[in-house]
Amino acid sequence: MMQCFHFMVEPAKNITAKLKESHKRAKKEKKEPLEENQLFVVELARDLSRVCQKSEVLENIWNLDDTWPTPLCRAFILEWASMLESKKRPMQTDGWPEKDEGKQQDLATEQDLQQAKTVIFNWIKDLRAQPEQSVWPGEPVAKALEDLQSAWRWGRVPNLLTAMELVMWTLMSQRPDKDTIPQQWLIWKQRTQKIGAAHYVPQSVWEWMSDAAVEVTLDLDTANPDLLISNDEKRMRCGFERKDMPNYHQRFDGWWCAVGVEGFSSGRHYWEVEVGERDWRLGVAKESALRKGFKSLNTDTGYLTLRLERGTELKALTVPFTALPPGLIPRKVGVYLDYDQGQLSFYDVDSRSHIYTYNESFAEKLFPLFGTVEIIKDLVIRSPVVKTHFLCPTSCLWG
Repeated sequence: MMQCFHFMVEPAKNITAKLKESHKRAKKEKKEPLEENQLFVVELARDLSRVCQKSEVLENIWNLDDTWPTPLCRAFILEWASMLESKKRPMQTDGWPEKDEGKQQDLATEQDLQQAKTVIFNWIKDLRAQPEQSVWPGEPVAKALEDLQSAWRWGRVPNLLTAMELVMWTLMSQRPDKDTIPQQWLIWKQRTQKIGAAHYVPQSVWEWMSDAAVEVTLDLDTANPDLLISNDEKRMRCGFERKDMPNYHQRFDGWWCAVGVEGFSSGRHYWEVEVGERDWRLGVAKESALRKGFKSLNTDTGYLTLRLERGTELKALTVPFTALPPGLIPRKVGVYLDYDQGQLSFYDVDSRSHIYTYNESFAEKLFPLFGTVEIIKDLVIRSPVVKTHFLCPTSCLWG
């Protein structure tokens, strides 16, 4: 259901006059004329950068170097008007209010959009009363904005939406301590947009995740007998013959999988995996999850995983499964578990972009899960601490 906005109505002619003024300015600067929603975002970026220090990156929006497509502008306006009108203020208790993923934008009418603009416009009036450059965003946000500007200039991010969101969050926050804003932004994004929430994770946020890095090794007593495990217990691939091993209750005897030695029941944990190009699965297995046979390893059976099939079909194994865009298929995957926040997230390490997030209230121990059908290329768990510069021959890795 579309969220209703409660607002003080600003005369529509005031908004229209402002948009016409921006339109004239765009023509004068010999830029392509913009649509009304685009112009609204342009003016908002100008107002934000006037008040917030270290937000020079937004100049790229209001000087029309970074022009967003109309659907993105429309979605941004609706979302942030909803944030402003929420009774639950940001940066309190568990963070930002929730939204119905995809429904709000699809069901919004033009009248809803105009009301949303009025909500934001009324907030801007109060913002304009503040002195120029009067708000310090905090060092983590400032670093994130600087990193985003560099990434945008080098073409690593398609637009500066994340920069706008971080500045908006900064100016809406009533807390003097703004050091956790980038982290809270990521948690919120992944809770409200499970697929591809961030095209690029700023360096400061990536470092925060990496600080939770843990050593993960494969538990030999859980590995399918068809799997070959390296001596350091960080590499696996399928062999040609099934080994004769005790069929422990915790061992996979159907799917070609193994879990990590250590399970997690609290805190933050991050690990990285180099995956094959044909078929793999990664995620976590609940302690109570059944490991025998070929029953689907999905959310109904106690698994939160991503799987690549036939090299082209990337899926989150929800029930029913969630198909993910081919453009999100990674070569190196970062897996980030925030047990207390109830999030399991997957990232493309090479592009530092978000792939998918499971949001769930965890109630039992979770074990890192790994699966592959590759017979030549290893699935490799990379150490978060020691990076190997010397690759020894295959013969010294395998037992």
